[in-house]
Amino acid sequence: MQTVERTVETVTEVNRSKFIAYLLPYTEFEGMQEELKARHPKANHVVYALRYLNTFEQVVENSSDDGEPKGCAGVPALNVLRGEAMINCAVLIVRYFGGIKLGTGGMARAYAKAVKDALKAASTTPYEREIIYEFTTDYSSIDKILHRLKQLGITQIERDFGVGEVVWKIKACEEKIKAFRER
Repeated sequence: MQTVERTVETVTEVNRSKFIAYLLPYTEFEGMQEELKARHPKANHVVYALRYLNTFEQVVENSSDDGEPKGCAGVPALNVLRGEAMINCAVLIVRYFGGIKLGTGGMARAYAKAVKDALKAASTTPYEREIIYEFTTDYSSIDKILHRLKQLGITQIERDFGVGEVVWKIKACEEKIKAFRER
């Protein structure tokens, strides 16, 4: 499975209709459809498709045609994300009508092409399941622990300084957590 780290914006034109695709991490999806509708008030539709893993490691998928004929916009976009094994990401496509009707098949191909173009422009990375590991140390170990975390490339670190001990909470892929625990 693959995922994206940054938002990518691409423009695809099909028979004078303009499709502006925004491929983004799932964490940035909330409220984005409304923001794009406000940013593009003359656009006819803002379609979306998304895939993410829930807390039980199950794939959750959703899509919206936003007024386009049923199954002609969101589903083709979602199918591209499925086909490329994308996870924890969303794609939103803003459509400006160009005056030429595409038909249902043409519309499905156009939305799919917009997502494919966004995926080509994006830098994808392999998805790694991250876990949270908590542990405690004394104050004299702080520098040694920080050095070890830096060596392993673990950057998501929380520390809670208590009386006589430090409570650590680190988030990283399972491999890095295992390597950290072995030392």
